[in-house]
This record gives sequence, C-alpha cells and structure tokens, in this order.
Amino acid sequence: MLSDSLVIIPTYNEKENIERIIRKVFSLNHSFHILIIDDGSPDGTAEIVKHLQGEFSGKLHLEERSGKLGLGTAYIHGFKWALKRDYEYIFEMDADFSHNPEDLIRLREACVSGADVAVGSRYVTGVNVVNWPMSRVLMSYFASSYVRFITGIMICDATAGFKCYRRIVLETINLDKIKFVGYAFQIEMKYTAILHGFHVVEVPIIFTDRTEGTSKMSPKIFREAFLGVIQLKINSWYRKYPRPSQKAK
Repeated sequence: MLSDSLVIIPTYNEKENIERIIRKVFSLNHSFHILIIDDGSPDGTAEIVKHLQGEFSGKLHLEERSGKLGLGTAYIHGFKWALKRDYEYIFEMDADFSHNPEDLIRLREACVSGADVAVGSRYVTGVNVVNWPMSRVLMSYFASSYVRFITGIMICDATAGFKCYRRIVLETINLDKIKFVGYAFQIEMKYTAILHGFHVVEVPIIFTDRTEGTSKMSPKIFREAFLGVIQLKINSWYRKYPRPSQKAK
C-alpha cells in the first residue's frame, strides 16, 4: 500500500504503549506508514510489532537493533531507511502518547503548505505541557531560551522531538555528521536545517507526559544538550552548509 508519509517511532520497553500508538496512527484520515526502530527491548515490544505486521502488511515496518544505541542514532537509521524508499514526509514521534498522533495531520499540512520542517511546539503559544512537574517544565523552557541565546535560532521549542521533515531536508543534511544522541540531537537537527536555509515552522501542540512505561530522560542527556549547544555553535564556524539547490548541482 502506497503512502507519502512515514512515521518513525524509536522504542525501548514500550509494550504498554506500542499497540495502541500503532492502531491510533493507522486510524487517522491520512494514510501513514510506520517504522518502529526497536533497540533490543527485553519486554517484548518487537514481538508485539511483529504480530501486528500480519494485520498491517506493507504499512508497518520494523527494524531491530542489538541494544540501546541512543535516540539520535535510531532516527538517523530511520531517516536512511526512509530515503531508500519514496516517502516525501518523514516524521519523528514518541511511542508513549506524549505526542498526540492526531497532530501528525497538522504537521504534514504545514509542510504541504510550504514549510521544510514542521516542529510540534510546546512553547510557541505559551507553555502547553500536561503532567510535568514544574521543575521539569522550567528546565525544558529555559533550555530552549539557552539554545536561542547561544545559536541565534528563533525556535521556541528547540528540544522538541515531534517533527515532520520534507524529504529534501534529509537528503541535504549530511546525516553521518550528526553526532548527538539525546536532547542535543533534536537541537542539532533543527540548527543544521536552518543553517542549510530550510524553512522551519512551529506548530502549537499540547504535550502530555507518559502515563504508561518509563521515561528515558537522564541527567547525562541534559548535560549533553547543555555542552553540545556550545560545541554546535563553534563547529558551525568551520563548516559549509550548502543550500538545497547547490546540493542538487
């Protein structure tokens, strides 16, 4: 079954959520395909996906990796998988319903209407976060302020992980040079896209913290983001970021 849209969902121990999120995406009015990137979940997440592949043949895809290799590497794996096929719109989304699958339609519409990257933003119209402790809201909000201060990019939600890319963005960015794996990966992808001259827009969403399963957030991920932003800025002084038209020549 053909589709122009692929939703990439990395998983590690998401057995409580994986079937529900898959069924929800496939219930939407637009025809999406799903690629699950599972990092060796010991809870049987991949087995659930394999069982559902019989029901959703040609629409549900699974790539299994041998261990926890990091969020960023999972998405890079998924991007390269997508670029070998004919998808025009490629999405990042969490498995835990913190991102509302219905917003996939709005992100896609933003790219159809002219954006190169559409970001599901928690902060573009205030603070739209449900079930987070205030300490985490403040940390996330001010992390984006810090990113804007260091890099100069005017993105309200720099660490957002709910996004739609047009194919040309992922074809233009040298994915082998994307180095970060946690929050900093999300910042690096937005920053790199902007430096290449792509049009990045923020689409307001409501982010709801997971109610099932365990969060993968850790202090190490926050440290990577804090130091990584400075490194990204310094590295950008020594790299060239060709515009898409230059890349195509």
